[in-house]
Amino acid sequence: MRERWRAHPLAWIHRAEAHGLARELGAPLVTLNGLPLGQRLLLRLSDPEMLRVATELGRAGVPYLGPRAEVMEACYDKLQATRLVAGEGIDCPKTMLADTRGRLDFPLVVKPRRGSDSLGVRRLRKGPVPERYRSPEFLLQEYVRGTEITVGLIGGRVGRPLAIGLAPGQIYSFARKYVMRPPRGLVQDLALAMRVREAAARIARLLSVNWAARVDFIALPGGRLCFLECDVAPLVGARSAFADSLAVAGIDRAEQLRLLTA
Repeated sequence: MRERWRAHPLAWIHRAEAHGLARELGAPLVTLNGLPLGQRLLLRLSDPEMLRVATELGRAGVPYLGPRAEVMEACYDKLQATRLVAGEGIDCPKTMLADTRGRLDFPLVVKPRRGSDSLGVRRLRKGPVPERYRSPEFLLQEYVRGTEITVGLIGGRVGRPLAIGLAPGQIYSFARKYVMRPPRGLVQDLALAMRVREAAARIARLLSVNWAARVDFIALPGGRLCFLECDVAPLVGARSAFADSLAVAGIDRAEQLRLLTA
């Protein structure tokens, strides 16, 4: 199931992925017009649409391939996901609602509380926080500098961690993810790679991940490893970080497609 056409970059990205997956699977593409019955649907939609459609299909009892709505709701809310993970003793950057009286030292990161693909993520070098961000729909987060790391998971299988080749101090913004994409390479520190894989598997269990996921971390000099995000509706196309992470762990594309449609 692909997204309806709309003039938004997320729609373009996810529609393109849906077309690529349809070609790989030899499957037809459909858009949601009412609730289709008798079809086995693989949902390939942007996060806001995915959550809406998963909720509708779940209420109607229509089976589909993709994240459960309640799992996506928990992970889509970055404050809730961070609190759940931190509550289990996993390190996270300090995070707070942008409209609270608490204080974080500058520089810091401001981001939408509910959002995806790094849209709206900004670094604030000094205060005060602009008025437009001072609402419960935005988060302020400790700015941590290190190596961004991502790892894919599906069906209890965990890929190998990939390091994102950003220049020091760069924010992994929407533009850098999709327009000026930095290189990805294996995490060469085997002890760090093992820590990432173990933490990712633990986070997936904690958040009740039921389908594909990509878990993002940042590794700081000195050994600190921070959880950033668990994306339970990641891009899963052949060129995605999810696919690369699994492939270098020995899970080839045919097996990936089998797991995605199991």
